[in-house]
Amino acid sequence: MSLKNPLMLPRRSVLTALGSSLVMPSALKAASRRFAPIREEDLLIGFGHTSPITDGGWSHAHDLAVQAVKRAYPAVKTLFVESVPYSADATRIFRQFVAEGAQMVISTSNYGDFIRDVADRAPDVAFMECDGHAVSNNLGWYYITHWYASYVIGIAAARLSKTGKLGYVASFPVPSVYASANAVLLGARSVNPQATMRVISINSWFDPQAATEAGAALVDSGCDFLCGIMDDPGYLRVAEKRGVWAAMWNTDMREFGPNAYVSSVVLDFADYYIQQVGARIRGEWAPEGRFLTLAKGVDRDRWGQNVPEAVQREADAARDRMLAGWSPFQGPIYDSEGTLRVPAGHVMTDMEMYNWSWQVQGVSGLG
Repeated sequence: MSLKNPLMLPRRSVLTALGSSLVMPSALKAASRRFAPIREEDLLIGFGHTSPITDGGWSHAHDLAVQAVKRAYPAVKTLFVESVPYSADATRIFRQFVAEGAQMVISTSNYGDFIRDVADRAPDVAFMECDGHAVSNNLGWYYITHWYASYVIGIAAARLSKTGKLGYVASFPVPSVYASANAVLLGARSVNPQATMRVISINSWFDPQAATEAGAALVDSGCDFLCGIMDDPGYLRVAEKRGVWAAMWNTDMREFGPNAYVSSVVLDFADYYIQQVGARIRGEWAPEGRFLTLAKGVDRDRWGQNVPEAVQREADAARDRMLAGWSPFQGPIYDSEGTLRVPAGHVMTDMEMYNWSWQVQGVSGLG
């Protein structure tokens, strides 16, 4: 069931500065509060999406997980609103979910105080916020550690690029974008220390025309590998037309540029959503902060048809090491001004990368 919402939006993490509650450690439960068990057929879940579920990107990935929930629990009822704005109208929408009788509300982006205010006034409703930053008695957050997959793709980028110049199409200068761009370049510099990255921000998460123009400008400046964090395949189409490489985000988009396609940071929320809904039905749900990790919610996509096997093997060797516990995000790491930000011997935590707010040496145009 869809509730009508005529308003459009910017998108996730733009609200990081709003509602500055303390970020809780990964998988930390706020309290021992338990919600009463509920019959599957009586459970109603409201989903608030940040963009259309047909965007082919972020909201589409979440909607695929919603469909998985429906297959696992066919008697559960759901309703959703697309393109929830980052304004007081978001509060109205989340309140409407509660008024409709939802016992569980899931926002697929960070809405800060707009969702916390509703959660505080509906203590018997379980709330979950993707890319959130607070845990309370009935509100938790979850996010994906996409930086590891981005590092793997960065290794491939360095091997495929002839110029060592990578281009990045960004949305806004927010932590998710810093972490994404930084991770790609750090992966690239692990095999080509001279690799650089130029960033162009388009101030939107879903603007195919702007993403296309940014991709073209990056190629014109000498970049022969494009990547980014967009919900659409705009710059992949540019890469296909201009004969350069491209890596994407959210979903498999190779159909829009099969020759240029390298891989994608692919998201899969299905198992987590099924787990959380099951816990709510059994009366075992409790609010928490949770990272979905490499191969368990986020990963690199299948390699593109033109990526040499030697490049695939080299990049996947790093992926295998990460799955075994190794982290490439360790000092010394300098920022773009040459200041030491991560000292030698320190391994960045997922929480540090979740809150990344500076560009690493070699990245320009973001900070």
